[in-house]
Amino acid sequence: MIQTAAATRPPEPDFEALTTEELIAYREAENRFRASDAARAITGEPDPGAAIEWREVALPGRDLMVRVYRPASTGDGDAARTDLPLVVHVHGGSFVGTAVQCDWTNSHLAVQLPALVASVEHRLVAPDSPLANAADDGWDVLRHVVQHAGQWGIDPARTAVFGESFGALVSALTAIRAREDGLHLAAQVLVNPAVDVTDTMYDYPSIAAYAYRPTRALPQLRLLQRLAVPAGTDARAFSPLYADDLSGLAPALLVVPTQDAVADHGRRYAERLRVAGTSVRLTEYPGARHAFLTLPGVEPQAAAAQAEILGFLRAALAT
Repeated sequence: MIQTAAATRPPEPDFEALTTEELIAYREAENRFRASDAARAITGEPDPGAAIEWREVALPGRDLMVRVYRPASTGDGDAARTDLPLVVHVHGGSFVGTAVQCDWTNSHLAVQLPALVASVEHRLVAPDSPLANAADDGWDVLRHVVQHAGQWGIDPARTAVFGESFGALVSALTAIRAREDGLHLAAQVLVNPAVDVTDTMYDYPSIAAYAYRPTRALPQLRLLQRLAVPAGTDARAFSPLYADDLSGLAPALLVVPTQDAVADHGRRYAERLRVAGTSVRLTEYPGARHAFLTLPGVEPQAAAAQAEILGFLRAALAT
């Protein structure tokens, strides 16, 4: 998704009655807005000390765009860092969304950690693109960058994953795959995670309380489930909440806004991690809504959450 100077935000559609053509048209228009200068009033200005670029990554059977953030050279003869920690980030949105919407958080992390942040422009869920595709994108980008550490200028021993909403689901799945593959992760950060795409994903008090306020979350969750796990899919295999074994995973920070339909997803996942013996910190942000970290222009608690994430990653990636 290339950033544009100006765009008009499309009206929110009826998510439960969208045709495939309407979904694609809405997604393209909404992502043009999110990648526009006009959206900066909502999504925040990037840190001026960050160098930001798109980079195409060759993965098995496909090429994928990754939005890369790193501390910018000062121009005083300093050499580019070749030993930066790596943070692989996955944006939220599921059927809509772009890495550009997270420029504020990722650029500040890149400068202040400092680190290289690689934000995956994953395949969005659609009738022809289930959750399995996005999950593979998150994992394959992580593995590619670690395997080509010298080309990316990173220290593979200091690696973390970080995701928001649907991206937190992908990041949680990635952390599990990393453990199974023997790839060491220093940390995982999951912000307003949706970690249950089975039929029980709606059976939580937070869903009942915030299904239609402050946003119309329930129709979007139903569309997500319909697209992410089509008939015949084992939804439990893509629901970290139901993973057989959550022990031995990277230490986790779960950031949960309280006015969020999936707040209880995060709370339950933190509980399961804790019972499994995985180190976990759960922080709730009273009054904040879903996706608040991407909305610093209108969500006052975004800055506090960003500072907490920075501190958590700084400690985890220090050695």
